[in-house]
Amino acid sequence: MKLRLIAAAALAAAILAAWFSWSGSPVAVNIPPGSTTFQAASLLKEQGVIRSAWLFRAAARLTRVDRRLKPGAYNLRASMPLWQLLPLLDSGSPQDRVLIPEGFASWQIAERLETARICPAADFIRFVDADRLEGYLFPTTYSFAPASAAQIAERMRREFTLRIEAEFQRASPKPRFTLHQLLTLASIVEREAARKSEQPMVAAVYLNRLKKRMRLEADPTVQYALGSWKKGLTREDLRVDSPYNTYLRYGLPPGPICSPGLDAFKAVLHPAQTQAIYFVADNSGGHTFSADLEDHLRAKRALKKLLRAQRNKSHK
Repeated sequence: MKLRLIAAAALAAAILAAWFSWSGSPVAVNIPPGSTTFQAASLLKEQGVIRSAWLFRAAARLTRVDRRLKPGAYNLRASMPLWQLLPLLDSGSPQDRVLIPEGFASWQIAERLETARICPAADFIRFVDADRLEGYLFPTTYSFAPASAAQIAERMRREFTLRIEAEFQRASPKPRFTLHQLLTLASIVEREAARKSEQPMVAAVYLNRLKKRMRLEADPTVQYALGSWKKGLTREDLRVDSPYNTYLRYGLPPGPICSPGLDAFKAVLHPAQTQAIYFVADNSGGHTFSADLEDHLRAKRALKKLLRAQRNKSHK
């Protein structure tokens, strides 16, 4: 009986110490839906929000927060006192839902975050450029509270690890390209193929061109070099001096040009089986694919004829 009293007193003292401890630097934490108290405690301990997962579980059980734990993205602090932490996890932290579309470049993501009053665009671009995170910010819908550029980017980078990097690690047989190379190609496919159903074909064309040591000649890489997704590139645009200009340079550009979605990445991992090395828009949102130059030129002439007929019709 005496030992039980001593143990209970020790537990109470430990919980009180954790309850009133001082907090430290900011920490962004995402608790996935369906997480148990045990899983949440492990995550919080791993990221330095709490010092003891066991004490957190005990306090959560005593306050019954373990039954009402809310998933979501939280802006917490290192060594956070339990009297602050548990009510947050009980009520849920107020968040803004922000959609980051597939194919957004870092400057577009930055603008959207600033519009949603999550963080300043300039801060975000500066952090992404310094850490070379273009393409590594997974596009999806996030729940964000106002936070630093580093916290937001790191949250998106973790989602990339869970989704795209995990897909790369699972790939069988093992890809002959590195993750960075595949991500770079997937970003081009994402910008080039408006239809997801065509992504494996577009990926195959670019891979076939790489095998034949042909230039990719991908319009999105020139647009990225120009700093905007400009439509109707001119001959002068195609001559822009940039390592991203695949009309002038062979091989892949130095890195991704946008944040590709999982489907585009899968298309690069598992491209269509085709000999095609050319494609041209078909004026309906899709493309016509060709394995030889003559067929490709014929498809281009057909497109020009169609566009000319549409212009003439609109002028009548």
